[in-house]
Amino acid sequence: MALSITDLKKGTLFQWEGEPFKVVDYKQKVMGRGGSIVNVRIKSLLSGKVLEKTFKGNEQLDSADVTGQAAQYLYNDGSNFFFMNEDSFNQFEIAADLVGDGAGYLKEGDRVQLQLFNGRPISVELPKNVPLLVTYTEDAVKGDTSSSITKDATLETGLTIKVPAFIKQGDVISVDTTTGAYRERVKD
Repeated sequence: MALSITDLKKGTLFQWEGEPFKVVDYKQKVMGRGGSIVNVRIKSLLSGKVLEKTFKGNEQLDSADVTGQAAQYLYNDGSNFFFMNEDSFNQFEIAADLVGDGAGYLKEGDRVQLQLFNGRPISVELPKNVPLLVTYTEDAVKGDTSSSITKDATLETGLTIKVPAFIKQGDVISVDTTTGAYRERVKD
């Protein structure tokens, strides 16, 4: 399906030079005599590079054939992460650099959403928040009950984040996957 340049709103997926892109930012300028140009910041879904691009009024772009698929995280071998479609049992291998910082939030058995381009996995969408076990943190100093005091905590995936002083080793906490910030202690 062809897209006009005015369809390139924020979040739109399209294909340019054989590669899928997502629109990060969009600005349209209307020129005299009905012409217009569109300035967009686009992010490659394959490499993660962000580019500035200008399209002119009559250009046509192809929509990207990007589909989502639920999958379960199995394991990683250091350079690749392995996922499985729970319905068909097909396994997918994704390079560690495409998973990026998301690796610190993944543990075996987690369910995620994979994005596929022409049947090939290109990225992993994590849930907004994930529960993780605190494997190490210093004990709170007696009398430090202020909620503004934070300390480092190491989580079961190896990730280290700042948590409030009342969090103890063995607690399960909710972590925001977009910011890496502590959200709350998960009740049993």
